[in-house]
Amino acid sequence: MINSIDHGLTTSAMNRTLDLEEWAALGVPLLRDPRTFVADLHQRHLPSPGTAVVAVLDPLHRLVGSASFTPRPSSTDGWQHRNAILAHLRRIVPHDLRRATPSRTAVLLLCRDGGSGWTARDGAWMWGLRDAAGLHGLRCGAYVTLTPQGWQVLGDGRHGRTPHAGSWADGEPPAVTALAGRDGDPGWAGGPVEPVRRTAAR
Repeated sequence: MINSIDHGLTTSAMNRTLDLEEWAALGVPLLRDPRTFVADLHQRHLPSPGTAVVAVLDPLHRLVGSASFTPRPSSTDGWQHRNAILAHLRRIVPHDLRRATPSRTAVLLLCRDGGSGWTARDGAWMWGLRDAAGLHGLRCGAYVTLTPQGWQVLGDGRHGRTPHAGSWADGEPPAVTALAGRDGDPGWAGGPVEPVRRTAAR
């Protein structure tokens, strides 16, 4: 009985992932200027390998706000990623669940080691982004990886050499104080993630 339960959990975790074909079928909206977007997000958060950055874009594709966090190394399930992303989305913008159709878009950037191609780990993050965006009333947007080779928007082929996974060492240290949320809470999320930094677009 115990072995059956463990096997079921493993199977469920494996199902909470998306491959590139499934990702393409979602019809994810393209970033209008991915090079500028990635550079801006990198400058705001200076992510190092292991850091994720979730951002929200308005209907005109302008940055509304963003938050960076470091998931625990053991977090490899799309469900765990979904919970972490959703927790930070709730601290960036109020939900749009009352809207008939989503007008804002959630985008995720993951800084990681390894090659630039799709991995099962990316698939779990894609699943988490899609689910979290829907639960917050947002459109699921692009998934971007930052590796030693540079940045790449998985699924649409656009990429560049800078910034890359090691670029954080060349930037200024992130500000110690984060901008407060609407209720004065700095917006750090609890649960299985370590918050790093969040910003509001100026």
